[in-house]
Amino acid sequence: MKDILDMHMHTIVSGHAYSTLSEMIAAGKSGKLHLIGVTEHAPALPGTCHDMYFHNFKVIDRHPGNIELMMGAEVNIMDYNGVLDMPENTLKKLDYAIASLHDQCIAPGSERENTTALIKAMENPYIKIIGHPDNGAYPVDFEAVVKAARQYNVLLELNNSSYAPQSGRIKSRENALLMLAWCKKCRVSVILDSDAHIDADVGNHKYIYDILEQADFPEELVVNTSVDKVKHIFSD
Repeated sequence: MKDILDMHMHTIVSGHAYSTLSEMIAAGKSGKLHLIGVTEHAPALPGTCHDMYFHNFKVIDRHPGNIELMMGAEVNIMDYNGVLDMPENTLKKLDYAIASLHDQCIAPGSERENTTALIKAMENPYIKIIGHPDNGAYPVDFEAVVKAARQYNVLLELNNSSYAPQSGRIKSRENALLMLAWCKKCRVSVILDSDAHIDADVGNHKYIYDILEQADFPEELVVNTSVDKVKHIFSD
């Protein structure tokens, strides 16, 4: 499968990552990616940047050589009504936004509460990707989540970091297979992301490939094969 993009990564700006923007771009070029997206953590996560960081993306070259760069954010879902930690005037400054559940910002709820939180976040027109929705610390109704992703034209993420042996997220592999079964049934697309916190991991989707093979997941439902597929969803 052609895999030419990676839309979830963090630089030193996020506070717990270890490479600069320039180093992440260089890694994307070295990996022969066509498109990368940098998504620093939004302000509610401890140690990350101030809201003002996201207001000055105009100074960044989006075509630094033979690669395209998009600047987004990984926004935190703050409650079970899908409230985000980033105001609309900041979301407008982004090329796209990922919405995720992090235990530093919201305690795991019941399956119904977690599912509602994700679906309400999807209703926000600035949210284009749901980050690591298969984290077992936040059990969800995958049928409902997948059908909402189809309704709101949001991508569900397969997060390579979640499947690494050292990951602190639980039951992600098992849940990914459940989610992919519903995605296949409902014809909902997914995105493969590294969630890189260091340049060596940019474009690293190796654990995801095993899961896709196990799920016998159709290539046409993976947006990483085409920059146009991603941009179509982001422009919706």
